[in-house]
Amino acid sequence: MTLHFPELAEIRSLEEALHRPEVRGSRDALEGLLAVGFVEFAASGTAYNRDTIIDLLLQEDGGGNDGLTTANYALTTISDDAVLLTYDSERTQPDGTKRHVLRSSIWKRNEHRWQMLFHQGTIKRR
Repeated sequence: MTLHFPELAEIRSLEEALHRPEVRGSRDALEGLLAVGFVEFAASGTAYNRDTIIDLLLQEDGGGNDGLTTANYALTTISDDAVLLTYDSERTQPDGTKRHVLRSSIWKRNEHRWQMLFHQGTIKRR
C-alpha cells in the first residue's frame, strides 16, 4: 500500500473550496468534502454536526464569506491518514470592525479522497 501524504496546497485548496458560494450551495459538494461524523465548534461557541452544518450552508444567500481573507496556513501530519490544517481568518463585519479567528481543521483520508472530519474557529483576542 502506497501512502499519500498531502501537500499543504492540496489541503488548503479543499479547505478554501468550503469558502466558495458555489460549494456552500451544493449538497453534493458539501457531502463530498465533509466526512460522516463531522463536527464543528464554531467561533460563536456553538457545536454543529454534519447534517446541521450542511443545512445551514445551503440556506446562505451566497455571500456568507464575503470579505473573508485567510493567511498563515500550516499543515501537520497526525497519522498515515489524517492531517491538521491551521490558519488565521479575518472578516470585515457590517459595522466595519474586523473579526479575527484562529481556525483548525482535521482532514482524514477516506478511501481515495480527503474529507474534513473536524473544524474549530476560535476568536483571536487582540
